[in-house]
Amino acid sequence: MVPGRLLHRRALWSLRLVCLLASLVVGHAAFATGTAPDLGPTMRFVVVRSNAPGCEPICPEWISAEGSIEARTPVLFKRMLKTLGGRNLPIVVDSPGGNVEAALTLGRLIRKNKLDIAVGKTRFDGCLPDAKDCAQNDGRGARYFGDAYASGAMCNSACPLMFAGGIRRLVGESAYLGVHQITTTYIRTKLQYRTTYRIVGGKKKVLSTRIVSRKSAGSYKTYEMSKAVEKRLAAYLDGMGVGPGVLETMKDTSASAIHQLEVQNMLRMKMVTSLDSVDMLTAGSICRATPLPGNCREVPAPADKATRPAAAEAAKVEPAAAAPTEPETVQQDNVADMRFVLVRGKSFLCDPDCPEWIAAEGRITAETPQKLRQLLGTLGDRRLPVVINSPGGDLSGALAAGRLIRERRLDVVVAGTEFMECEPEKPDCTAQDGVYVGLTNDALGECDAACPIMLAGGVRRLVGPHARLRLRSLDLDQQVKTYLEEMAVGPDLLAAVKLHSSQRQLDPRKMLKVGLTTGPQSADELTGASICKSAPKPGNCRLVSAPKLQADAPTKS
Repeated sequence: MVPGRLLHRRALWSLRLVCLLASLVVGHAAFATGTAPDLGPTMRFVVVRSNAPGCEPICPEWISAEGSIEARTPVLFKRMLKTLGGRNLPIVVDSPGGNVEAALTLGRLIRKNKLDIAVGKTRFDGCLPDAKDCAQNDGRGARYFGDAYASGAMCNSACPLMFAGGIRRLVGESAYLGVHQITTTYIRTKLQYRTTYRIVGGKKKVLSTRIVSRKSAGSYKTYEMSKAVEKRLAAYLDGMGVGPGVLETMKDTSASAIHQLEVQNMLRMKMVTSLDSVDMLTAGSICRATPLPGNCREVPAPADKATRPAAAEAAKVEPAAAAPTEPETVQQDNVADMRFVLVRGKSFLCDPDCPEWIAAEGRITAETPQKLRQLLGTLGDRRLPVVINSPGGDLSGALAAGRLIRERRLDVVVAGTEFMECEPEKPDCTAQDGVYVGLTNDALGECDAACPIMLAGGVRRLVGPHARLRLRSLDLDQQVKTYLEEMAVGPDLLAAVKLHSSQRQLDPRKMLKVGLTTGPQSADELTGASICKSAPKPGNCRLVSAPKLQADAPTKS
């Protein structure tokens, strides 16, 4: 009896299950800005070291990005970034364009990692990126060597979307940046799927759906961006600080043509940040500047057995000088005395309400406190952060300047200031209403010898992961000890100073532990373009009227 019932139930169940094969044609869109079927090899990324004569042992390095942008290109770029260990190297790009979605992802990665970008080509010396088992550069400290140049380089189609992600964006007169309308390819696919359902109470209840076949059903293209795509691109470019003129030019240019943007127009549209070319980021001479750009790397000369005896003999004849015990002796002839200037952020992300700061760069002298006092006298009650970049100098001057900073309750951060239009020391450089324009760069910042004493005066004292802070043994008289106690810097700093007669760089955790810094944040914490959008708004933000900004903007050529 029981087996019969079970059989009956199974038969009833099978009657209630129905398998249905159905067909459906669906489509999805793929975006590209290039109409050519073959844009050449996919983009590859390699780190290149300058082979400029005379730049060794400290030479600039950059990321060479050449080829078409494809769906997997962002993955390749991420892998490259992981190999850099946090180094911020500029990108030298040469690309005919490609996949829009991938270009947008690349741009966001570039902005996230705060990288500069320039349109240019790389001429390789020795090993080429596609060469296998090349040993020509072995022992030279880098895999690839070469020089970057602008002539004939291009960034077309989707490439400008990648380019927009750069912090500094350079094209120059000899390179080519072109835009045009987006091509949207709609791909039709025929799907066959199986649905299993059950009839319950006269109604169909779907149990599962599974695709069993997928076939191409053709495709078609459109050469005009939809409102949804236009909205996405507009939001992206605006977020990168690029003006609406670029998108309007894309829309007005046929997909079968390329509209080359003139450099002056790119500056007006905020597509580039200055009229400079790739040389500004890659020329061998940039590593002779003070402060040293962040993409300069020192490679010690290889030990040569033939020269070792001579070097040893020279060492016997002329012994090395003893390590200095006071920061006053740590001076460089090519480092000017510290000067203080007012700077306003030049990022297009913040206009018309941008942060301002005091750029303090150069060697600390006995006159440094008075120079700072004079500048502060022009600010009234405003409290602007101090962005300091100094190799050290006079200890008494550092003590007095630190006390003045604490008296005015100012914040201090170690970073370099990159001036966007002209350098303050240049005779033909005039500040607008006494304020220069620029950006801060942690990688260009150093604070050595007596400089940490001046830094200790800040209410907030920040040293980002890419800035350099070094301690050197000081004459620890009672005056220095009293000063550090006043600044609430613990005795561990004194112990660290005593232990090191030569310079020693501190990592961020050690700086926090000894009380020299109050946080590991970068200069962006005090000078970043987005801080003026926060609530409450920081005191160093200043609103400049739109008419004034328009008057200061470059005229259309």
